[in-house]
Amino acid sequence: MSEAFPDIQKIKYEGPKSKNPLGFKHYNADEVVAGKKMREHLRFGVAYWHTLRNTLADPFGAGTSQKPWDDGSNSVENAKKRTHVCFEFMDKLGVDYYCFHDRDVSPECATLAESNKAFDAVADELEKLQRATGKKLLWGTACLFAHPRYNQGAATSPSASVFAYAAAQVKKALEVTHRLGGEGYTFWGGREGYSTLWNTNLKREMDHLAAFLHMAVDYKKKIGFTGPFYIEPKPREPSTHQYDSDSAACLNFLRQYDLMEHFKLNIETNHATLAGHTMRHELEVALAAGALGSIDANTGDELIGWDTDQFPTDIYLTTQIMLVLLKMGGFTTGGLNFDAKVRRESFEPVDLFHAHIGGMDAFARGLKIASAIMEDGRLDNFVKQRYSSFDSGIGAQIEKGEVGFAELEAWTLKNGEAMIGSGRQEMLENLVNEFI
Repeated sequence: MSEAFPDIQKIKYEGPKSKNPLGFKHYNADEVVAGKKMREHLRFGVAYWHTLRNTLADPFGAGTSQKPWDDGSNSVENAKKRTHVCFEFMDKLGVDYYCFHDRDVSPECATLAESNKAFDAVADELEKLQRATGKKLLWGTACLFAHPRYNQGAATSPSASVFAYAAAQVKKALEVTHRLGGEGYTFWGGREGYSTLWNTNLKREMDHLAAFLHMAVDYKKKIGFTGPFYIEPKPREPSTHQYDSDSAACLNFLRQYDLMEHFKLNIETNHATLAGHTMRHELEVALAAGALGSIDANTGDELIGWDTDQFPTDIYLTTQIMLVLLKMGGFTTGGLNFDAKVRRESFEPVDLFHAHIGGMDAFARGLKIASAIMEDGRLDNFVKQRYSSFDSGIGAQIEKGEVGFAELEAWTLKNGEAMIGSGRQEMLENLVNEFI
């Protein structure tokens, strides 16, 4: 097969002074930062659905994307051709991982048996390419939202036959992910929610979703898949309300249904925005519960009320993300998957490279800045000092559970009015600006 990007050479690190739009200014894969190479910290992944399949259509216009390698058919042969394009793209970009939805790497056919057969045929090709290149599958997932059968949900559908079909589809997606050495598996409930409560039995739907996930856990054990399961929070769109609306809602659901030990979260920036949170908030909530697993690296337009899935270029955003990741000790099986698409106006194949280069450079800068902030120590030291009253005396007794209301009343009557120091928000914002 001829090259899909014949005019583009492998993207190289050229340093901050480079003016080459097809060169890295900050991402140097083998540069050591905070004790590890950049590629090990960042573990970038290409999102198959946006990079290979997105037509760049929007609610007001047809797709504009130019994909000269794609004949537009739904054939297995065309699907196989796309796998070679993906691996050429990863090779030239210097990215080690990719992520897929089952129905993006292979076609949806007339029957489940035919779809499974097509999926196996494309998986054969992916397996060959992984062996030949050393590229890896970061995680797989099943598309349980695009087909008309899922118009009222998959695991939360009011139809038992739809629930069964979704289970069969996830079964196959898990098998293929396992076969390809996927390091995790993600559940994104795009339509696992409701449009109106007038026709919804909310408790029954949530019970069904929990039963579905328990079945997945059981089957994971049966086939010997050892990677983590991820849930990806999102509050709405296309549903009015999704049951996995944000990190806190997901964690509450997992605790309620005894699933906590089996799942971590895959957090996306644009979904955090739609939930009315910052990305850092969502990451910190997940981290506090020991449930931060992976990240969909994108951003959204705050002036547009839907999921725009733009490439991340905000250095403050990437710095905040990397501060949380470094605090966690880094990824184990997760990574930074670019669940992002080029803009509708950026329709030429080369724009895919510009977008990924920008995102990778932004995260490289975020990593270096976050590492420098942590090494400097002033930010961490301020936060530690702010809570230092809990390190000894009555504070330590509170944290150890050694006192109750009666003891605290007695302590307050003896010691008088409470004391508190300034939060120094502006000083800390200035401190961070020193590094950016």
